[in-house]
Amino acid sequence: MTARWRAYLTMALLLPLSGCVTTEVVAPYQRGYLAEQGMQWEPNPRNEKLKGHVYNSKEASSGGSGATGGGCGCN
Repeated sequence: MTARWRAYLTMALLLPLSGCVTTEVVAPYQRGYLAEQGMQWEPNPRNEKLKGHVYNSKEASSGGSGATGGGCGCN
């Protein structure tokens, strides 16, 4: 094997290692900003809970969010 091919092989084996990215860690002082109301998946969790309750009561099924009633909405 010539020196040129060895160099190509070495570069080919080391090239994937150059794309590694370290994971960024959220600093404690940044967590308060990330927990703000505007950053939440659901801006109003109370309305989403009510929607889920009404849906589960009407469908008589549970969507993994808790126990439900038999369709009458009296749970």
